[in-house]
Parts: sequence; structure tokens; C-alpha cells
Amino acid sequence: MITIEVDNKKIKVNKGTNLLQACLDNGIYIPNLCYIKDIDNSFSSCRMCFVEIQGQDKPVASCTVRVTKPLKVKTDTLQVRQLQKSAMRLLLSTHDVDCKNCFANKKCDLQNIAKFLKIGLKHKNIEKVLNKPEKEDDHPFLVYYPNRCILCAKCITMCGKEHDQSILTFAKRGFNTVISFYGTKDQSHDYCKNCSACIDICPVGALRKKLQ
Repeated sequence: MITIEVDNKKIKVNKGTNLLQACLDNGIYIPNLCYIKDIDNSFSSCRMCFVEIQGQDKPVASCTVRVTKPLKVKTDTLQVRQLQKSAMRLLLSTHDVDCKNCFANKKCDLQNIAKFLKIGLKHKNIEKVLNKPEKEDDHPFLVYYPNRCILCAKCITMCGKEHDQSILTFAKRGFNTVISFYGTKDQSHDYCKNCSACIDICPVGALRKKLQ
């Protein structure tokens, strides 16, 4: 076991434990959107789970750190909070904040993190970039809402975990990036008809089953 100190709290963890998971397991909340427990190859894209580690000259994403030696960690410094708030504002600039009409309302990770960081979801100083269609429903079993999607890639990861290969992927670039479905219609039928892994893992309600 290795002893680490997080916000002056000492924690014993197994060597190789993910730092973010160690904190979450011990009641120390760190905002995160793309991390999936026990998935080694999950994307580190949200840039939300920053911490400061003594001896390192800048904050690091805690989901990328494996504990191999004693560490002193701070999760609530000014620089950490500034980085998290900047990441949050960037996400909100491409997010359609229409909570009352979203089926993820009140169980949405974006709402929870905004509340934790004390950032209003409809901040007047955030310029919106909503240049995608409201929804895409050409998939035989799924409806996708691009302007709700935060591109955390959890759906891609979980689809690959459930089916050995993912039929979900990123498409386009920059502010136009979306989740896309690829493969034949037969593949979509085989994979998606009785599976809801991508829907269940989505933190913001950007995917739902199509009503048959």
C-alpha cells in the first residue's frame, strides 16, 4: 500500500491505483466527465479533473495519473479552479442549455459540475456556437442530439467494450466535431437493437433509444 495526501487527508491505496478514482473512492470529489472506472483506455478529453501534485510545475489531469509513490495532492487551488471553469465555459459554448426539455435533467453531470463550480449554465458572457442540427435520427435504433453532446467519448469506449469494436466514432473537426455511427446497417442491427450501453453511460442525455 502507498500513502498519499490529498487536501491534507491521508489515503492508503494500492500501487498503480488511478489517482482520480482513489480520490472519488475516499469522498474527495473532483469534477470529471470522460473518466470511466476500470477502463484503462478511456479518453482524457474533458480537461476537468485537474489537480496539483507537489513537485510538478503545473496542474495535471488526475485521471491520467497512476499512484506509484507517495504524493501530496491539492484539488482546490486557485489555478485548478480556473482551469476547470475555463473548460466548463468552453463546453457550455457548444451546449444547448435546454434542461427542462432534456431527459437528463436533474441527473446530468454537467448540471452537477456547474453547481459545484458555481457557474451558471446560462452565463450571459458565454458566446454560443450551436451550428449543428438539433438531432440526428438516421440510425435505426438511436437518436443523437449533437448540441447536447460534450464529446466525452464515453459512448465510444463503452460500445467498444461491449462489442469488441465500436460502431461509434468522432467525425469532423473543431467546433463541428460530432459522434458518428459507422458500419453496415446489419452491424447496427446486431449491435444496437438490444443494447443501451452508450445511452446509459452518456452524462448529458445526448443519446436515446428511438421509439419503435
